[in-house]
Amino acid sequence: VQLQASGGGLVQAGGSLTLSCAASGRTFRSYSMGWFRQALGKEREFVAHISLNGAYTIYADAVKGRFTVSRDNAKNTVFLQLNRLKPEDTAVYYCGALSGAFGSTREEEYDYWGQGTLVTVSS
Repeated sequence: VQLQASGGGLVQAGGSLTLSCAASGRTFRSYSMGWFRQALGKEREFVAHISLNGAYTIYADAVKGRFTVSRDNAKNTVFLQLNRLKPEDTAVYYCGALSGAFGSTREEEYDYWGQGTLVTVSS
């Protein structure tokens, strides 16, 4: 599976962005999907996860209530809607694919990664 993340950019605090992650191949629906982020000088951290059919989602406490993860299996794409952005949300956002039905918040358990898209939130 090849992943291509897009949608990052510069936004003011309080604003919104929608990130997309397009997957190649016909097995997209066999992968649960996650979003992680890495701020400058910090380790990559979990943001959100969505199950194979989109019925179950998990969020990091820092983004719960502000970010929404969704997926469109017909279009092989997973989305991350970022609302009420804060300067501390500034980071490179990565999408990951995890084979199988069980989700994870641990990056080492993901099988494939996209290249990342930069989100910068100005104060």
